[in-house]
Amino acid sequence: MNNSSSVPTVIPHQRWLRIIPPILIACIISYMDRVNIAFAMPGGMDEELGITATMAGLAGGIFFIGYLFLQVPGGKIAVHGSGKKFIGWSLVAWAVISVLTGVITNQYQLLVLRFLLGVAEGGMLPVVLTMISNWFPDAERGRANAIVIMFVPIAGIVTAPLSGWIITALDWRWLFIIEGLLSIVVLVLWSLTVYDRPQEARWISEAEKNWLVKTLAAEQQAIAGKEVRNASLSAVLSDKTMWQLIALNFFYQTGIYGYTLWLPTILKELTHSSMGQVGMLAILPYVGAIAGMFLFSSLSDKTGKRKLFVSLPLIGFALCMFLSVALKENVWLAYAALVGCGFFLQSAAGVFWTIPARLFSAEMAGGARGVINALGNLGGFCGPYAVGVLITLYSKDAGVYCLAISLALAAIMALLLPAKCDAGAAPTKAVTPRKHAA
Repeated sequence: MNNSSSVPTVIPHQRWLRIIPPILIACIISYMDRVNIAFAMPGGMDEELGITATMAGLAGGIFFIGYLFLQVPGGKIAVHGSGKKFIGWSLVAWAVISVLTGVITNQYQLLVLRFLLGVAEGGMLPVVLTMISNWFPDAERGRANAIVIMFVPIAGIVTAPLSGWIITALDWRWLFIIEGLLSIVVLVLWSLTVYDRPQEARWISEAEKNWLVKTLAAEQQAIAGKEVRNASLSAVLSDKTMWQLIALNFFYQTGIYGYTLWLPTILKELTHSSMGQVGMLAILPYVGAIAGMFLFSSLSDKTGKRKLFVSLPLIGFALCMFLSVALKENVWLAYAALVGCGFFLQSAAGVFWTIPARLFSAEMAGGARGVINALGNLGGFCGPYAVGVLITLYSKDAGVYCLAISLALAAIMALLLPAKCDAGAAPTKAVTPRKHAA
């Protein structure tokens, strides 16, 4: 029997069900711990600790300074060691830090813990994206990435009403304590279910395993050739496209986290609602985000046009951000624009993260993802902090306009990416630093 003809119809069912769910759940917990401060602030934390808009923006953004430290090490560990163990220890750290946040007494303790949470979460995305690249060939990787990155809207759907309810029923301190304890529950699930690579999984047949390993190896050989295995990270950093991806991700993350961390506050002031009602209103943008991610990742996988389906959602995101302010005299039109922002929120992300695998060998892609995510996520600091400063100096409108401009710049950069980023383009010359030794 020719396994190559029968295996592809079997493997997806197993991988989609056995690999994606535990990774997705761990990512959801990480995001809940990351953004629960967005609900805690208008839910009483700012008043109890005397936190101004500028300090709120700093507390929201300082996470991403800490986020820098484990990006590249995390990616390398996932390539050479065990991403499973890395995320397992990360879950322990998330639990401890979140619970400690629930007992703080001043804003400076908050800043320290937010920074440490950023360090603890820093390696997560490059690790899980590398694990996905170990299990899914290029033709499936856009959808696989999109499902994993769907942790953002799913976490939003869960966090919004849960946070609103906990704050209303208890207070903001219990929000951090309860969500921190959830990390321990997820740790048990993670340790029992996840495998780093097909070679380690006990449930996969030899025929399926061999097909998957050979398919992924053939893709790597087509991308880079043998010499690229020895390319150093400094050589990859000399690649122009690498810096285009970093800049694009920076402006994108500025928009994402500026929107995410200020959405509950914006909704509260726009609608004059209670925190419980704000939590319910915040669900719909994240429901839209799921639809947007599936739509654009599917279109990208079908057409192979990565650049186009990164730029289009960014344009839509920028436009809706602008309209949310321009239409603020009509509460429901402004809210509709905020829901539109949610639809486009993560639509470009799954497609964007297919590009490094087109440009770098598997040996280098983990580190490359870490650098792109680390430096790009400085936008996660700049977005919330810039909005906080602009609210203090001018108005909330100025902060939102700033985010719209940032997203428009990201869209332009996506359009300027080279043709080799598209799946239909020949990737043989994608990595420029082939001749550099490690």
